[in-house]
Parts: sequence; C-alpha cells; structure tokens
Amino acid sequence: MANIREIQGRINSVKDTMKITNAMYMISSSKLTQARKKLADTEPYFYALQGEISRILRHVPELRHHFFDKREKIPAEERKIGSIVVTADKGLAGAYNHNIVKLEEEILSKPGIHKLFVVGELGRHYFAKRNVEIDTNFKYTVQKPTMHRARDISAVLIDQFEAGELDEIYIVYTRMENSVQANAEVVKLLPLERSSFGEIKMPLNMYREEIDLYPSADAVMNSIVPNYVTGMIYGALVESYASEHNARMMAMKSATDSAEELIHDLSIAYNRARQAAITQEITEVCGGARAQQKK
Repeated sequence: MANIREIQGRINSVKDTMKITNAMYMISSSKLTQARKKLADTEPYFYALQGEISRILRHVPELRHHFFDKREKIPAEERKIGSIVVTADKGLAGAYNHNIVKLEEEILSKPGIHKLFVVGELGRHYFAKRNVEIDTNFKYTVQKPTMHRARDISAVLIDQFEAGELDEIYIVYTRMENSVQANAEVVKLLPLERSSFGEIKMPLNMYREEIDLYPSADAVMNSIVPNYVTGMIYGALVESYASEHNARMMAMKSATDSAEELIHDLSIAYNRARQAAITQEITEVCGGARAQQKK
C-alpha cells in the first residue's frame, strides 16, 4: 500500500486537474449559449431567402440557371469535388473531430478529383499528412464564427464553381440535435438541387401570387443564391461551434465526475493508510510499555 504522503499528493493532483476540467466546462457552457443565440437571430433571414428561391422556381419552372447546372456530361472520375471540412482548433472534445474526419474520408473514397477547404487547425494538420489537395490559402479558425468570415468563404467557393474549377461543393460539419446528441453530416452547397426547395407541379387552377422579377429572373437568382450559400455556410459554422463546445462540456463533465470518483477512492485509501499508521504507532507504544514493565 502506498504511504500517506504519496496518496495525499495524488489527491491534490487530481483536485488540481478537476479544477481545470470544471473551468473548461463553464467556459464551453457560456460559449455554447452565445453561439445558439447568434444562430437563432440570423436563421429567419436565410429561411426567407430559401423561401424566395422556392417562389421563383415555382413561378418560373422553365428557369435554367448555372447554379443549378449539375454538369452531367462530365464523367465521375473527372468531376472536381470541393469539400469544406469544419473541425476544431483543439481537442478535448470527445469524438467530435474523429466523426468529421471519418465522414470526409468516405467522400474522398469516391471517384473524382478532390480538393479540401479546411476550417480548423486539427483537420488541417490531419489532412496535410495525406495525399489530398488542400487549399493552403484557405486558413480560417472556427472560433467566434462571423457573417464576414462566411461571406469570404462563400466568395472563394462560388468563384471557383463559376470558373469551372469545381463541379460540386459540399460542407462537412456537425449539427447539434439536442444537448446530448450531435451528428456529423454532409450538405451539398452547389449545384443547388431543385428538390431541396420543395418544387412541385402545381395545378393550373391554383392561385399564384403575382411577383415582379427585375431586371430578370437570372439577375435575381444571381443576387439571392450567393447570399443563400453564405447563410448555409454561416449556419454550419455556428452549428459546428456550438456542437464542439457541447461535446467539450460533456467530455469535461465526464472527466470531472471521474476525478470525483478517484478522489473518493483515494480518500478511502488515505484513511486506511492513516488508520494503519496510527494502529502501528499504538502497537509500538504498547510494546515499549510492556518492555519497561518487565524490566
């Protein structure tokens, strides 16, 4: 059995670690609340943009726009596929980063010429060790996601899509379903899918509100779609940021609970060692007293 001093040292060390994990839990809790509020404040605007795209498609069903061009003539092996991969800047968040990396590796296993746009240091370091093309000029942190950053990211991706440098664009991020569950998922940003906007064949006798597209439907789409893509990216960044801190909260809570259990076990061992030491001292005193009486 370890001596009393060793056990006391371990208890103090675990208590110091528990203070750190508890502090990280509180920090992540505060950041999670801020992230969810930012997302709730901006979601209505982008839902409205999605609704407007749906209205345009409903009123102008014959519209053929380059943002909806699937470029089906390009073979699967020659398609240029871009992925925005949103990871964390640091660990201590359970399986958060592992789930994102695993999902992206599934995309990389499919045919095509792949190019990554990585947000977050851990993902950047991970994929840099693989033979995957990474845009080295695309260096963004996941901390404090802003609309300005989302616009910068969307501008880079849309420019490459319109220039033919990319045929498909996906974003891999983590969506927080609730306080205990978050799922890594893939969302296709470009080209847009008409089915995503609830396109249906409307009966001829159904009322359709009058809309005026000025100067043209193409021009309106050219203005709306980039903002819509920006909103999708911003939402993914905020969702990932919230999911990261939620995962870190759960990991730190688990670590704190484990530390408390360890302190409890060490305290029992400490008390037993202390009782054994006291018993030994009493035995030695009694033995010395008997020896003196015999003399």
